[in-house]
Formats: sequence, structure tokens, C-alpha cells
Amino acid sequence: MGLSKALITVEHSNEQLEVLFNPEEYTLNKDNNFASQTIPGLSGPILQFVHGNMRTLEMELFCDTHAERRDVRDETQKIVRLLDIDSTLHAPPVLVVSWASLQFRCVLARASQQFVKFLEDGRPIRARLNVTFNEFLDAEREAREVNRQTADFTKVHVVSQGETLPEIATRYYENPRIWRAIALHNAIDDPLRELDGLSLQIPSLPFVRPDTGEILQ
Repeated sequence: MGLSKALITVEHSNEQLEVLFNPEEYTLNKDNNFASQTIPGLSGPILQFVHGNMRTLEMELFCDTHAERRDVRDETQKIVRLLDIDSTLHAPPVLVVSWASLQFRCVLARASQQFVKFLEDGRPIRARLNVTFNEFLDAEREAREVNRQTADFTKVHVVSQGETLPEIATRYYENPRIWRAIALHNAIDDPLRELDGLSLQIPSLPFVRPDTGEILQ
């Protein structure tokens, strides 16, 4: 049994594009951003995590229509057009690239066509298509993923005497108006109740209200 064909699925329409030939290899890239601070007397700078950058998927797709003696651009354009803005979405479509265990939700960020064989009339019949896909994470899905994390990713705050939820929100989020995220996460129905000595879990942002799906960030 041969290796299954790689597929590119357009998420909103379920249109599937099967590549003519599976890529020989693909590359997944991921990196993080760190801020550095130089401290006098230390042998090196102190690093602090800032944020993670998007993952990217790179591969070369081979297209050949020599046997049918037809223009290979009929095939390459099926991929390249995924860069176009969809009139219903007002943006290029979200895709899912799948091949065996690879499942990558993304958008097409770059496509480079190289034509290497031609018919007598100049029509290309063989091409290499180098493509780069950027991982697509929407705010709501990312927030739900964050809220499914374990308590290891949640800070704990012991309330001092007279301390209010807006004050706690200012401390952790630099925004007193996000106190509702703390109240909802800790099932506090009355924000005016006395909280002295109470241990509160401080959820990560963005926070999705479990009852309405509203995103707090």
C-alpha cells in the first residue's frame, strides 16, 4: 500500500486539494522571543520570556503534467490562489494541511513557483512550488486552550486585608476592569464580599466565560 496523499483542506468550505506528488520532506519551525537585561556584576544578561512566535510549515511540492501535455499552471494555481482574499471571509481562507500524522491549521503565507520544463509552444509542464504556511490561532480557540490548562499555569494570590478584586486585577493584569475574570474563575458571586485571607486562583488571559463564551482580555 502506497503512502497516503497529502491534503490541503479549505476549512470554511471543506474543499480538498490533493497534491500531485507527496513532498520529499517538510520543515516545522517554532521560536520564542526573550528580552535580555544586563545586570552589573553578572557574567551574562538576565533573560525573560516575552512571547512565543507562530509556527510555520515549509515544503516543496512537485507538479508534472508532461504525460498529459497540458499546462502545469492549472495545478500550481490551485495552491497559489489560496493566497487570494475570499469574498465571504474578507481574508485568505484558513486551511488544514494533513499528511499522515501531520495536522496543521494554517494560512498560506508564501508561494514561489519555479517552472523547469516546457512544451514546444512555451507552456510549462513541470514546476516546483515552494510554500510556507503560518499556523492560524484565533483568539477564542486560543483562550479555550489556555483555560483547559492545569493549575500549574494558574497563579495563586492570598488576599490581604481590605484588598479588592480590581486591585488584584491591576496587580496581575495591569487593568482593574478585568476583575470579573478572577471572580468567575473562583466562583465569587458577590464582588463586594469580604475576601481577606482567601486564596484566589489568577487565571491566564485571555479568559473565556464558561457561561456565555465572552472573552476577557
